[in-house]
Amino acid sequence: MRIPLYHVDAFTSEVFSGNPAAVCLLDHWIDEPILQAIAAENNLSETAFLVPSGDGFQIRWLTPLTEVALCGHSTLASAFVLFNCCNWPQETIRFQTRKSGELAAERQGDLLQMSFPAIAAHGIAPPTNLKEALAICPEEVLDGGEDLMVLLENEDAVREVKPDFRLLAKIDCRGVIVTARGDECDFVSRFFTPRLGIPEDPVTGSSHCVLAPYWAEELGRKDLYARQLSKRGGELFCTHAGKRVKISGRAALYMEGTIWI
Repeated sequence: MRIPLYHVDAFTSEVFSGNPAAVCLLDHWIDEPILQAIAAENNLSETAFLVPSGDGFQIRWLTPLTEVALCGHSTLASAFVLFNCCNWPQETIRFQTRKSGELAAERQGDLLQMSFPAIAAHGIAPPTNLKEALAICPEEVLDGGEDLMVLLENEDAVREVKPDFRLLAKIDCRGVIVTARGDECDFVSRFFTPRLGIPEDPVTGSSHCVLAPYWAEELGRKDLYARQLSKRGGELFCTHAGKRVKISGRAALYMEGTIWI
């Protein structure tokens, strides 16, 4: 079996920054242990697997350890591959997912825009070990569904967080977002997911399904420019559109090859 493989840096216009994702193009679904083995072998935060379906594609996302319900950066990477490497003829690509409904990606100039479900967050008491794991005193903690969102005082506080990943992995959630207003952008964030085998995700589209609605309400506008302050860094352009969040970004192709199984 030969599987086309693309390595794309998402939410950036240059390689060696943004969030790297693998994109695998399949004719049909193969056994799940093989999908998981490929994701582990790629050893990137996510590998996206695509299978043609009707006028679009079915998509699944796997980390080196498990499958996830939603992944923004590897969806962006998948759209980039289809538009730029596979000559997709239409301006929109539709993706069918197992747990997140239908997603869409469309070209808008040099940006690729994706439409994801908006997720409302609500305040909660900090879970046991959260303050100790982050070594901070949060201004507020919110429940964002799969993830917790931790509001900090300013951009420097977000940049300086040094988590204890052993403690953080004990908290019952997919990941922990830390966020604050930005100095030169609307808001900044970082995203920690040690339970998925990814201590810190470089740039995270799915976390902005929670972040964009929150900051749109806080700042009183629907169009937002965000930066993720990981070591690699990345930028996202978000629009809160009611029940949906439109997340736009750029991508860069790093590598193209073939998996042999």
